[in-house]
Amino acid sequence: MSQLRSLAGALRSSSQWMRGHVGTGRRVFDPRRNCSSEAAEPSLAACSSNYVVEMYYAWLEDHKNVHESWDAYFRNAQASGSEDTGEKRLSALLQGRAMSQTPAMSEKVRGHHVARLDPLGILTADLDSFVPSDLITSIDKLGSYGLEESDLDKSFQLPLTTFIGGNESTLPLREIIHRLETSYCGHTGVEFMFINNMEQCQWIRQKFETPGIMTFSDREKRTLLARLVRSTRFEDFLARKWSSEKRFGLEGCEVLIPALKMIIDKSSEAGIESVIMGMPHRGRLNVLANVVRKDLDQIFCQFDPKLEAADEGSGDVKYHLGMYHERINSETDKNITLSLMANPSHLEAVDPVVQGKTKAEQFYRGDTEGRRVMSILMHGDAAFAGQGVVYETFHLSELPSYTTYGTIHVVVNNQIGFTTDPRMARSSPYPTDVARVVNAPIFHVNADDPEAVMYVCKVAAEWRNTFNKDVVIDLVCYRRFGHNEMDEPMFTQPLMYKQIRKQEHVLKKYADKLISEGVVTLQEFEEEVAKYDKICEEAYTSSKDEKILHIRHWLDSPWPDFFKPDGEPKSMSCPSTGLNEEVLRHIGEVASSVPLKDFAIHSGLSRILRGRADMVTKRTVDWALAEYMAFGSLLKDGIHVRLSGQDVERGTFSHRHHVLHDQEVDKRFCVPMNHLWPNQALYTVCNSSLSEYGVLGFELGFAMASPNALVCWEAQFGDFQNTAQCIIDQFISAGQAKWGPEHSSARPERFLQMSKDDPDRYPEFTGDFEVQQLYDCNWIVVNCSTPASYFHVLRRQILLPFRKPLIIFTPKSLLRLPEARSSFDEMITGTKFLRIIPDDGPASENPEKVKRVIFCTGKVYYELAKERKQLKLEKDVAVVRLEQISPFPFDLIRAEVEKYSNAELIWYVGRDPAAAPATGNKFAHLAELKRFLDTAFNLEAFKGRSF
Repeated sequence: MSQLRSLAGALRSSSQWMRGHVGTGRRVFDPRRNCSSEAAEPSLAACSSNYVVEMYYAWLEDHKNVHESWDAYFRNAQASGSEDTGEKRLSALLQGRAMSQTPAMSEKVRGHHVARLDPLGILTADLDSFVPSDLITSIDKLGSYGLEESDLDKSFQLPLTTFIGGNESTLPLREIIHRLETSYCGHTGVEFMFINNMEQCQWIRQKFETPGIMTFSDREKRTLLARLVRSTRFEDFLARKWSSEKRFGLEGCEVLIPALKMIIDKSSEAGIESVIMGMPHRGRLNVLANVVRKDLDQIFCQFDPKLEAADEGSGDVKYHLGMYHERINSETDKNITLSLMANPSHLEAVDPVVQGKTKAEQFYRGDTEGRRVMSILMHGDAAFAGQGVVYETFHLSELPSYTTYGTIHVVVNNQIGFTTDPRMARSSPYPTDVARVVNAPIFHVNADDPEAVMYVCKVAAEWRNTFNKDVVIDLVCYRRFGHNEMDEPMFTQPLMYKQIRKQEHVLKKYADKLISEGVVTLQEFEEEVAKYDKICEEAYTSSKDEKILHIRHWLDSPWPDFFKPDGEPKSMSCPSTGLNEEVLRHIGEVASSVPLKDFAIHSGLSRILRGRADMVTKRTVDWALAEYMAFGSLLKDGIHVRLSGQDVERGTFSHRHHVLHDQEVDKRFCVPMNHLWPNQALYTVCNSSLSEYGVLGFELGFAMASPNALVCWEAQFGDFQNTAQCIIDQFISAGQAKWGPEHSSARPERFLQMSKDDPDRYPEFTGDFEVQQLYDCNWIVVNCSTPASYFHVLRRQILLPFRKPLIIFTPKSLLRLPEARSSFDEMITGTKFLRIIPDDGPASENPEKVKRVIFCTGKVYYELAKERKQLKLEKDVAVVRLEQISPFPFDLIRAEVEKYSNAELIWYVGRDPAAAPATGNKFAHLAELKRFLDTAFNLEAFKGRSF
């Protein structure tokens, strides 16, 4: 502090010097030129000097008076060099901080605007040819800083925050500008100065400013050339053999393949064992062949229209396929597993799915810092800017229960959508601007400079390994053909495609460069090309022998020990889902208590826990307790349970309370379900961000990683699944075959329309018909009316010998309805999920005398039962509940029809046609309900009518 006090004295004594007057007599400050007229090493400090002094005085009074960045700066100044005099310290202080107002800072902040990024030379990096006025791009710009042309050859002291000097502390201004342009305005444009972390900014500066840091050895250059040969010749081979086929080739961005391989190499070097990737269709076949290393003959046979499917499923087009492969990384000699997720035409829909699967793999490997498993996401420029799920996925990146500890995003920036010009496709300068919201650095790079691409990929991998944060690589390239190979792009982008037709291939450019440098000879290059062409030809010949397509060979998430070797279930029966009463009671007791000592809970929660304890004593459960028992019993068996969604920890309707918060100690909480058994599986319950599309995709990805987990996403209200519909339609519904008043309805008709359940075919009841139905369906749709049904269907989901998506409709009105309680007797050993719940009242005792049978599903049962009792029609009308809607329980319905052989059959199908699924007016609702009940119990209502 004494040094700072002396510095303060120096600052005061030199105030006249800063105003342009003679100070110590040794130098004169010229505010116009910002340099000393006599000093050999003048400062680049602008007129912000007084501002720095004011900030310093404020800091001396109280370090909290200034922003944390100033605090850190002054602390560093305090710690550096104890021998400096006050005036020299002042000079260093001003020079260093004032660089933020000089050309050095301008180049770092805005150099990317003038970087030479477009291989076609049509645009600069962004949407227009805007040149920031504070960049010194010509001599006349020197005046902006009070500089003249003669100053270009004067040497200046370099601040501690720059690395352009290497071992030198001073440089001529001309050289300073040249080195900054080399770092920030060449074929690489770096956006990072918006990051509010000094250490991270300094790390990036060091990676791009250090002289000579972007050099490659001859071996590295030859490896890059060989990878570029494979990428380019693969596309050429497909184009020759299947010229009239759509393949969404990589032409114009062939450098993507060596880019991905560089990221994987550097990540493997850092200890990564598994990489999960997601990408759109452009270049997918090339990535499968040359990154994941799928056998070429298996790819080529996909072009055969006569190929037959050997196993279940309709399959998908070849440029949507994914796969899983373990191999040795040739650069590190380490095992690495690569998984490329299958992806539909919704380009960015796979983003959260990849993140979920990555999180799951990290979880199962105990990888709590992302050191063993990572994700890479590839994007197109139009989709990256245009699709909201990108933003939703970015905002999951640092949430505790969703973070994957850094994703490397690679944007294949074709500078065009399908036919849409970027100026019509986005409002931001770059397609990558969405990444700024999470302080992810963005590396723009000219894709026709392979070495620049390799360098930014190397830095991106090191960034992810160092900081565990997202990073974006923007490969500015072009699309040599149309959106697909059959499309004519000249209709809409004539000037661009005239230039593209003249554009030399990047492989030739780079080969010529290495030949001229003497790194390879022309003969060596031609031999490399011939070698790969021969590999392709041999694979093509062998692919003709492939007559059968095995879809299981294209799975991105195989479960090798869950099924038999042929992919079939190990059995076709399902064990009882009931539990020993002691287990139920134990779980109920824990659910009614606080496992931690000296933990102060809310008084209202105490009342809820007492209510649970009372139910356990009475051997009954409500909805929340049934869920608790289902989850808890699975945890006992080692099954991980994960519940995610908006406000799920407490429950939207304050019914769940799976996370207890200490009312006296901030951030102290307890999850009782993790205190059930000594060696139980972990229970994860996490409030999600206010996202449906992204979070459902994430949870789907998590579920795909292992069959031995129950992964639940809860839509806060029925209609909230609307905004997740893309995931439902594209991934879940077709997962096996391929791979206001609105709150009142989750629109079950959508799910039923997409169910593989033929209403016109009456099945044969053979074997275990219930399980066979479940195995044959694409998903299961249930509308539970009792806590016991909910309990059993959750447990059945895990106990089945196969996995199917499960859709559960859960009416909020049943959460606290006293009649919607279940007895332990419905949940103990020997019980199971009931696909239908038959009438067990007076009507069932004399079925031949029953006049009407009403089939219904869900909450409406309770309205019907109440009305029937009031009308004293319990002997005349039977009410049968359909708990499982799809697959439809034909066998049980037939039994009920035969049982009530003399009765009229009525099926409740819902409300009358309307634009909304429910009225928003309570009176109107009650009137509708009355009409419905009147009709249901008017035994003459349908007399003489046929349907």
